[in-house]
Amino acid sequence: MKLAKAFAAISLFLVLAVSGLHAACSSATAVGTFGFTTTGTLILPAGPAPVAAVGLVTFDLNGNVTGSQDRSVGGAFAHETITGTFTVTRDCTITVVANVYDSSGNLVRTSTIPGVLVNNGKQIRAIFETVVLPNGLDLPSVLTLEADRIRGHAD
Repeated sequence: MKLAKAFAAISLFLVLAVSGLHAACSSATAVGTFGFTTTGTLILPAGPAPVAAVGLVTFDLNGNVTGSQDRSVGGAFAHETITGTFTVTRDCTITVVANVYDSSGNLVRTSTIPGVLVNNGKQIRAIFETVVLPNGLDLPSVLTLEADRIRGHAD
């Protein structure tokens, strides 16, 4: 009987200990290249405009982001490049600060994009917090981003 109680107590301890363990994320969790889609609405001075974009971004171990995207805002198409930084917290939230440039290399906007790494870092779900033009104008937006790892960390 004592052996059964001891076994039950050890089993309960192990179940509680293991259920309390969570995989911690770090910048290394995000390292790699992701294909992404952005959709939503940008509130321009002239009124709301639908937004769609597809592209690739690469995260490196030093917290840098590089990439490119093709996007349409209200039907106006552009090819753009992206540089910026990212941070990842232990709970797998990620924040990207993305500088977006036109095909001539001119900064067209800077966006802050908080999100979460999901599926063991294989995917990102995010929402745009800010979209700021070079003149400082902050455009309201309702933009979400979904990204899937295509190479890197989880290969």
